[in-house]
Amino acid sequence: MMEISPDHQLLNRNQAQFGGPCCTFIEEARGITVHTILYRILPSSLLLLVLICQIAAAASIPAPPQVSAGGHLLIDYDSDHILAENNADQTLEPASLTKIMTAYAVLHELREGNIKLADEVLVSEKAWRTPGSRMFIEVNKRVSVESLLKGMIVQSGNDASVALAEHIAGSEETFANLMNDHARRLGMVNSHFANSTGLPDQNHYTTARDIAKVTKATILEFPEYYAWYAIKEFTFNDIQQHNRNLLLWRDNSVDGVKTGHTEAAGYCLVASAKRDNMRLISVVMGTDSEESRARETQALLNYGFRFYETHRLYGANEPLSQVRVWKGEKEKASLGLTNGLSVTIPRNQYENLKASMSVDTLPMAPVRKGQILGSVKVFLDGALISSEPLVSLEPIGEGSILQNVKDTVLLWFE
Repeated sequence: MMEISPDHQLLNRNQAQFGGPCCTFIEEARGITVHTILYRILPSSLLLLVLICQIAAAASIPAPPQVSAGGHLLIDYDSDHILAENNADQTLEPASLTKIMTAYAVLHELREGNIKLADEVLVSEKAWRTPGSRMFIEVNKRVSVESLLKGMIVQSGNDASVALAEHIAGSEETFANLMNDHARRLGMVNSHFANSTGLPDQNHYTTARDIAKVTKATILEFPEYYAWYAIKEFTFNDIQQHNRNLLLWRDNSVDGVKTGHTEAAGYCLVASAKRDNMRLISVVMGTDSEESRARETQALLNYGFRFYETHRLYGANEPLSQVRVWKGEKEKASLGLTNGLSVTIPRNQYENLKASMSVDTLPMAPVRKGQILGSVKVFLDGALISSEPLVSLEPIGEGSILQNVKDTVLLWFE
């Protein structure tokens, strides 16, 4: 492996803040650290104050709030950095948090063209009789997929969930199999769904970590429909019902996601909020009241936004470097990251970030698009906080016989 400097690509190059990560990297490459420069230009008393503030900032993050719940999780949407958790892998009854997966499966069917928002769904007696929260659809009446989706997302209608499941898969049981297929694909290894509603069943469970995965997938894959989770009220059949997510009224940065409650599951809430280009996802399961789930969630979100910040360092498929490819139809392959790279760090520590790249020295053609040829590592104060594979952004086929002979000779001297 060969270490190469990413100084021309490091972090926010358009930020000219003195002593930022890029500046730190370049100056240290010249043998002059930022602190050396500071010593030369600042009075000693001011320098001492600066250093004290830096140390205090690095050490000022308190422990996360204590949350009275069966399980909880707070993660950053972009970096997947965990800011707080407890019993995040404990299997728990999700109640209506289930409908996040139900909606996700329905949205997949919409994207694939298997159903349309304007499709009219015939309401079965089973859907009409489903107990629990309802949007008050009527048996043997037809309701559009769009109305059913909004009735499920905003009003948490169990009747709407069953009607959608039957429309898509023929039966709720078959639809549950579809939900489990999506769960496996998303890596929800501790989840199993037995129905579309979240009504109690011994084979129906998930975890705080798993439900966060399908929540992130919803925001990422279906942003236009995710906006429906911020709708505060929905009227159907002349009955207006309010969204049970109290934080939609209390915190303007909150734009979802879903509440849930059964006697066995307790009061649950998945929330997401975005402030200053930083999005957090919070999961709280098994609290003792509607107010408690809102209060505990608000505490987690406030904690995350107050003490952390997220930076997008590299974009997906952005060329970061090139590598010599031997015996290929082209001499060089562009390298980058498949999914980009974001990091979540304590506030005011951005200038202490450094990045490095390691690239294979002798890659041979053929090279596949997406083939791993190195890595990108990000450090905060010398500690590794992120490492991502560096991949070829293009395929490189085998070169001609002449190119093979030429490179064979050149490789003798490598």
